[in-house]
Amino acid sequence: MSENHASPSAPATVGEQTGAPAAEATTASPAAASSAAASSAAASSAAGSSAAAQQARGRREPMFPDGPAPDPAGSHHERRIRSFQPRRSRVTTGQGEALRRLWPKWGLDIDGLSKLDLGELFGDPELPVVLEIGFGMGEATAKMAAADPGTGILACDVHTPGQGNLLGLAERNGLDNVRVANGDAIILLREMLVPDSLAGLRVYFPDPWPKKRHHKRRLIQPEFLALAATRMAPGALLHCATDWEPYAEQMLEVLSAAPDFENTQSDGGFAPRPDFRPLTRFEGQGLDKGHVVHDLLFRRKAH
Repeated sequence: MSENHASPSAPATVGEQTGAPAAEATTASPAAASSAAASSAAASSAAGSSAAAQQARGRREPMFPDGPAPDPAGSHHERRIRSFQPRRSRVTTGQGEALRRLWPKWGLDIDGLSKLDLGELFGDPELPVVLEIGFGMGEATAKMAAADPGTGILACDVHTPGQGNLLGLAERNGLDNVRVANGDAIILLREMLVPDSLAGLRVYFPDPWPKKRHHKRRLIQPEFLALAATRMAPGALLHCATDWEPYAEQMLEVLSAAPDFENTQSDGGFAPRPDFRPLTRFEGQGLDKGHVVHDLLFRRKAH
């Protein structure tokens, strides 16, 4: 993760501001200077008012009025250190159309205000549901949903283009076992899902937060696992994958120490990639560069 620092520019002289030579500007009369200052102040005030009005209009008129909210639980729950950072990128015409048409049908905002009935959400009270935290553009999610129509996938992310893309993939491929959740997965787990409601949890390629001072932002932590365990049914599978070696080692250490989970591998190590997790384009590019991808498969212990 790179940090870009813009260097401050030197303040412009009076001549540069007006387009006149600085020496000439110094000979202006006090009245002219006062008039120029008043005009400048008025222009600044007008510009500020215009910008404020534009911001207000932006707040009142979201791009997708019936689509995902910018911060659905922001005013209801305390701020905390987040493990994610929303990415700003352009929503294509197709993604925007999918959001407008399909969000009311297959999307939900994580507002933390009420419990979620997964049977009602998917239209089948007997359908096992897996929560996927972070799905990127949704290609792998759509493939998994197509390969296992008997499992519902509640896919959670904050990336608007990805949300629209996954909704479009679900419609084009006739996948009625996908629902898209917008917002903080911690609030979803803590406030909206009931105990033992999940048949599985998938966390593929989460942000590794490589800098040491940012390690506290990593998702796979003891507190997260303790919360997740309360929402996972006994025997439910927790599946993590990462191509960041130090994060993989931390994941293995934290998961191995978690009292509510047990490693499915007899040697207590990493697992081979299971057939149900498709190889993504991003992952393939990493493998071509020599990256090593680690999968971790842990099962929720019986109560």
